[in-house]
Amino acid sequence: MHDNRSLVEHRLKRVLEERITPAIYPESVPLTGSIWVAPGEPVPVAEGLAAPREPVAVGDRWGAPWGTSWLTVAGTVPAEWAGKTVEAIIDLGFDKNMPGFQCEGLVYRPDGSPVKGLNPRNQWVRVADRAAGGEDVLLHVEAASNPVILDYHPFLPTLLGEKETAGDEPQYRLEKLELAVFDETVWNLVADLEVLGELMAELPEDSARRYEIVRAVERALDAVDLQNVNATAAAARERLAEVLAKPAVPSAHQISAVGHAHIDSAWLWPLRETVRKVARTTANMTNLLDSEPEFIYTMSQAAQYDFIKTHRPEVYEKVKKAVADGRFVPAGGMWVESDTNMPGSEAMARQFVHGKRFFLDEFGVENDEAWLPDTFGFAGGLPQIIKAAGSKWLLTQKISWSQVNKFPHHTFLWEGIDGTRIFTHFPPIDTYNCSMKGSEIAHAARNFKDKGRASVSLAPTGWGDGGGGTTREMVAKARRMKDLEGSAKVAWEKPADFFAKAEAEYKNPPVWVGELYLELHRATLTSQAGTKQGNRRSEQLLREAELWAATAAVRNAFEYPYAALDRIWKTVLLHQFHDILPGSSIAWVHREAEKTYAAVADELDKVIRDALAALAGEGDREVVFNSAPHGRWATPAGGARIAAEPDARVAPTAREGGGFVLDNGVVRAEIDGRGLLVSVVDIENGRETVAPGSPANLLQIHPDFPNMWDAWDVDEFYRNTVTDLTEVDELKALSGGVQVSRSFGASRVVQQLSLAPGSRRLDISTEVDWHETEKFLKLAFPLDVHADRYASETQFGHIFRPTHTNTSWEAAKFEACNHKFVHFEEPGWGVALVSASTYGHDVTRTVRADGGTTTTARISLLRAPRFPDPETDQGKHYFHHSLVPGASIGDAVREGYALPTNRRAVEGGERDVTPLFTIDDDAVVASAIKLADDRSGDVILRVYESHGGRASARVTPGFGFSGFEICDLLERPITREGVSVATDNDGLRLDLRPFQLVTLRFARTTGSEA
Repeated sequence: MHDNRSLVEHRLKRVLEERITPAIYPESVPLTGSIWVAPGEPVPVAEGLAAPREPVAVGDRWGAPWGTSWLTVAGTVPAEWAGKTVEAIIDLGFDKNMPGFQCEGLVYRPDGSPVKGLNPRNQWVRVADRAAGGEDVLLHVEAASNPVILDYHPFLPTLLGEKETAGDEPQYRLEKLELAVFDETVWNLVADLEVLGELMAELPEDSARRYEIVRAVERALDAVDLQNVNATAAAARERLAEVLAKPAVPSAHQISAVGHAHIDSAWLWPLRETVRKVARTTANMTNLLDSEPEFIYTMSQAAQYDFIKTHRPEVYEKVKKAVADGRFVPAGGMWVESDTNMPGSEAMARQFVHGKRFFLDEFGVENDEAWLPDTFGFAGGLPQIIKAAGSKWLLTQKISWSQVNKFPHHTFLWEGIDGTRIFTHFPPIDTYNCSMKGSEIAHAARNFKDKGRASVSLAPTGWGDGGGGTTREMVAKARRMKDLEGSAKVAWEKPADFFAKAEAEYKNPPVWVGELYLELHRATLTSQAGTKQGNRRSEQLLREAELWAATAAVRNAFEYPYAALDRIWKTVLLHQFHDILPGSSIAWVHREAEKTYAAVADELDKVIRDALAALAGEGDREVVFNSAPHGRWATPAGGARIAAEPDARVAPTAREGGGFVLDNGVVRAEIDGRGLLVSVVDIENGRETVAPGSPANLLQIHPDFPNMWDAWDVDEFYRNTVTDLTEVDELKALSGGVQVSRSFGASRVVQQLSLAPGSRRLDISTEVDWHETEKFLKLAFPLDVHADRYASETQFGHIFRPTHTNTSWEAAKFEACNHKFVHFEEPGWGVALVSASTYGHDVTRTVRADGGTTTTARISLLRAPRFPDPETDQGKHYFHHSLVPGASIGDAVREGYALPTNRRAVEGGERDVTPLFTIDDDAVVASAIKLADDRSGDVILRVYESHGGRASARVTPGFGFSGFEICDLLERPITREGVSVATDNDGLRLDLRPFQLVTLRFARTTGSEA
């Protein structure tokens, strides 16, 4: 037989596009349109519906950037359409290739009830299943003219990301306002042919099944009268029925389809627009659930549910009903799909506390899975946090974006730094916006790395980011692939059902130990320094506010600000979303974040001041409060002392050959005439910290123009060109240290180096007035340390990374994350580099001519990408770092917490303030001391082992208590299995494994304020 396969395939493509698909709507009549442009920001629905309209017609331009237009369409169903299915087609000027990145609409009925969203792949609104003929149609559309930021030529700088600079030029043109007859038979024929055509293209060319499909498609196309598709569609479908009915082979891969719309809580749009994106998408999905009984939709991010609950209650009511019916599934149990590298220990814990609690309170749903398809890598402390929140599974997809190394598993156990293992799945479909294309389904089956041991994977299905979610076409295609020869089997399932099935099937999955590092988007650890500093400051203030408010509540009957703290935590958690905290959003988002963080700081400062005033009492003595988890400033952790030692600094002396010396008898630091550190000696150990011939505290600048994803990426070649900033404008002694001023390009840096009496800690404050473009600023510390690995703090502990690049996996980690410290150690001696607000860093090593090893740690300070915010990081920034020679890992932990903000001095009375808890082992760190969220008055203590070894600590409450419980992060009692704890007179004896996290709940006795 002659092979005409290619001929049939090309024929199918053209006939589908030019004849069959257009016949889905064989008859149409125009709708009339009218419009009202809302001034300024979006208005309430009632106001938009009632506003006066002006005529608008197809072809008219509309929609200034970030504007809102209320469009009304009206018409009458022709009498001759009686009995037919009728839909309104409203094309606002969509580009079908950009779902989620352009204009969108939400359709309302005249009574204000929402119908569904309008999106590039979802332009229809059902008017009647069986029209009577002659009925009037009236619909209103709240249309958002969001500008296209990420265009066909991506990453070009644009002013459209800030409302004040975006201009008012209309962005879109109305393309279609019609009433049309919907031919369901033709629509089903399109689905038949698309599924078979896409499957055919994925089968081997010599496959019998491929040729079987070719012949069936050829017969179907022969049955179609191209001048009368609607009359012949049924006959064409009959010729496809047999080939569509053939079942899949028993060993076929099984795909659990999950209706999904990944909606970034902010990115190329502001937070306020996310509210409407969520409303449009959820309206779409509840509408689809009504018509597709097998379909199941899932949505994560409790904050997004809260958005529509607060701002679109009419949409939220539909969501609540669908959740109650078990069809709309809350997933993930987090407040937002946050970044997981940079949030601090408590913040990462509270993502689950507030997310899971919202779903429990609103829907009675307990999430067993964490759902993070798009997060830029996963810190090694996360498995323990997931487990401590009462969950046990994790889903993500982003690791498939890694540039160098292909991750070896799709289903596996992920082991965190403490040994906790979480059953984890990476969908092999390699997208969180699956559209049910045959190529996607075939890729998932071929790509699945656990074949022979497992047979199931998950496919998040739907257009995200305002693209409207799952479409009826996707549901139709999935229905055909439920059991189809040559294809993987597709069935709609809830995430929990998938995980239960996958876990039951895969009894002994492989184990991955340590962080899940994404070999991409490394620059998100540095971009938008102001946002990152706002986050770190907010986390610190929340810790302080909870500690002092709880202490004052127990000691002085202070009114604990439950509601305010709950609200502020949710605000801070929202801004940890994986495009806000990472610095990859438009200017509007980061401008608003700056204002939000300032307001958060003001409110928390007031809570802290009020609590400290209640604790200090009346008087004019200085009372020093220490919120750090270790004793400091002659003050116990979590307590206060009268007239504690002043926060003094050592005066500099002249250095021979130029420059200055700071010497407190513990550390001797030499700053040369260039303002560079050329020596930092640990006097007690007689050990030099700085590598010979390589000055420290060296500012270095690189060109920074990655191949893609400007705000997200730094590519390794940036290191090929570097400029050391050694020229000094001014070097001078101050009463408390040394000041160094430099200028470069259009920027200026002023640094102050200081040393406190008796301290190992050399403090370095850096003020940068930054006006560079596409540059990367680093602060380098070449250390005379021979170490093949180093420690970076992460949530509830630290992770070790290699200093060498033996393998491609190690070489790919050329930029990494730390929280408050990195630590380098030879046996018996180490050095810590402590950060108050930066996250990104790199570590390299060289062997000198003298045989010694130089290990260089470089802190990432600032970048200047131009997309999506062309003014990223421009302006003044303040950084604080400390170099701590002779530091053990315990010293690194202690110094990391010893931030200047932890010390507060207020005027007060004659009494000290005793801590709520005393812990006799510095390795056991209190990450949170607070009152229980249920307002019972119980006191919560959360601790973790911070050194990476075993610890035995006596925990002594400073108040009377009648009992205690071991709790999960949501403060619910759990079994004591795995926790070694026993009562010990008036306290507890707690034995912890390395990095173990434990939450304790204490019931106070009456009169326990003493």
